[in-house]
Amino acid sequence: MRIAQVSPLWESVPPQLYGGTERIVSYLTEELVRLGHDITLFASGDSITTAHLAPICAHALRLNKGIFNRDAPMTMLLEQALGRSGEFDLIHSHLDFLGFPLSRRNPTPTLATCHGRLDLPELQPLFREYAEMPMVSISDAQRKPVSWANWKATVYHGLPSDLYSFNPNPGKYLAFLGRIAPEKRPDHAIEIAKRTGIPLRIAAKVDPMDREYFQAEIEPLLSHPLVEYLGEITDAEKNEFLGEAMALVCTYDWPEPFGLVLIEALACGTPVLAYRRGSIPEIIEDNVTGFICEGVDTMAAAVQRVSEIDRQRCRSTFEERFTVSRMAQDYLRVYQQLLMKNREVETVSNGHHSWPSLAASA
Repeated sequence: MRIAQVSPLWESVPPQLYGGTERIVSYLTEELVRLGHDITLFASGDSITTAHLAPICAHALRLNKGIFNRDAPMTMLLEQALGRSGEFDLIHSHLDFLGFPLSRRNPTPTLATCHGRLDLPELQPLFREYAEMPMVSISDAQRKPVSWANWKATVYHGLPSDLYSFNPNPGKYLAFLGRIAPEKRPDHAIEIAKRTGIPLRIAAKVDPMDREYFQAEIEPLLSHPLVEYLGEITDAEKNEFLGEAMALVCTYDWPEPFGLVLIEALACGTPVLAYRRGSIPEIIEDNVTGFICEGVDTMAAAVQRVSEIDRQRCRSTFEERFTVSRMAQDYLRVYQQLLMKNREVETVSNGHHSWPSLAASA
């Protein structure tokens, strides 16, 4: 099957450092290629893939230096990936709603995976305007604010099974991984370290929009002897960082759409302590793969119980629920649904229609 995978241009595929959406696009693309499908990846030119790479710009936009126009590459991406028909059996967009106008006018079946939060009020009229657009959510909780939209499935993220290794013998520190941002509440994670007396290691990036918050609210807290700030780390460095942690703390105070770091921790066998927000109860099984907490007090208490969590069970849960092979098969089922519907429409309009094979071509 000829499939276009359309990635944002903010990070390369896979990203060199932080980048959840682009990381998932990479894992899915490589797995579909492995299964024998003909994949074209629309992404930045510094991306690395076994698929056919259609480079839109030379470098990922976040790592570009100097003065440049970010809208120009994005406009080219929309036109090149979503504005032409007849080249693919199906187009899979990871641009959230940005591709809707062109997708509506393109006869090629197009699926949009929404990777961000959907609870913002300005999204309501937009999703109602494009109510026919086929979409996939990354958790059931994510879709609730626009539950009436044309959801085809919820497909949880998945990782290569050999990306992270199981570590049965953790160290004696808590880990915070991701972004320094108000909604991630790293100040709560620091407070938990202080209350429990257990060291906290923070591996996180600071986006330009969060720089002021970091300097005013978080940087002064980093001088505490229990706190170590590492900055951004690479994917390879995560294996040791997460695997040697006694637990991952996710003090997120927003409707988390998925939380890729949660399954990265589970892949290492590391329990997760997280607030009850958004998708968290769908990903973490309370008292089994971690603890779902209501605030600083309950999370500080949960830290004292981390030894009750079976790290092998965490790894087994990852293998059962969150591998890239499972994710790819889930998406292939959605692709099949869309192609069958498109075939029915074209059969009614034009008579006989040739049907692209969903089986591996290799």
